[in-house]
Amino acid sequence: MAQQRTAPAAGDALPVVSKRITQEQLNRYADASGDHNPLHIDPEFAAKTQFAGTIAHGMLVLAFVSEMLTAAFGRAWLESGRLKIRFRAPARPGDEVTTAGNVTKVDGSRPDGRPSGRIVCDIECKSGAGEVLVSGEAEVIVE
Repeated sequence: MAQQRTAPAAGDALPVVSKRITQEQLNRYADASGDHNPLHIDPEFAAKTQFAGTIAHGMLVLAFVSEMLTAAFGRAWLESGRLKIRFRAPARPGDEVTTAGNVTKVDGSRPDGRPSGRIVCDIECKSGAGEVLVSGEAEVIVE
């Protein structure tokens, strides 16, 4: 949608982003973020928890959501994006995580049809097994 010539409409789908989670990715994310919680990086420790294995950092999964929204809205997402989400279930190494969303509300457009104003989207992130990992709402202001 970032390159669209006409305003998005309610019901328009956002671009889908799919990523496979790996333990190496979790280890690298821990180093980059400084979050070395053993629940994310120590399989032996994590196996003894309620999760029975390591789980992805929530913010790593949200980065996939942000990638989807950047693909849809470009710089406008980076400058004005807002998320209201709920973590529903953990992502695990080996999971194929897929983000998707739909435009639910568009507050305005210019006379030439380009979007202007507030755009609201429902967003969701699911595991390959169809389990909802993250759900919520995104809002972006386009000028």
